[in-house]
Amino acid sequence: MANVETSLKESMTSIEGALGVALVDYTSGMALGTLGGGKDLDLSVAAAGNTDVIRAKTRTMEHLGLTDDIDDILITLGTQYHLIRLLKGRGGNGLFLYLVLDKANANLAMARHQLKRIEADLEL
Repeated sequence: MANVETSLKESMTSIEGALGVALVDYTSGMALGTLGGGKDLDLSVAAAGNTDVIRAKTRTMEHLGLTDDIDDILITLGTQYHLIRLLKGRGGNGLFLYLVLDKANANLAMARHQLKRIEADLEL
């Protein structure tokens, strides 16, 4: 089991192309922890904005009558991947991991696999 700080560090070091990572409470939009980012990537602003993405997708699923769970949401930009992984189990309700990847240096399939493993080890 890993704590939040350890999980964020592992995301940045074990996921190739990682530019920033955050653990976010999507009920409030607040980042509970961040690592990486920088002047061109404000993870606190991104956390709040991606909360709206999750709320919109959840609302759309309700309107469609879909009862399935969201594993992750991928936003592809010209030079970056933004991966939102909703946490499940052990107190993870209402939380998501937000990972920003450099598209040129990242392996998206491996990043998704690693983030799922990091989520499984995360102790909240």
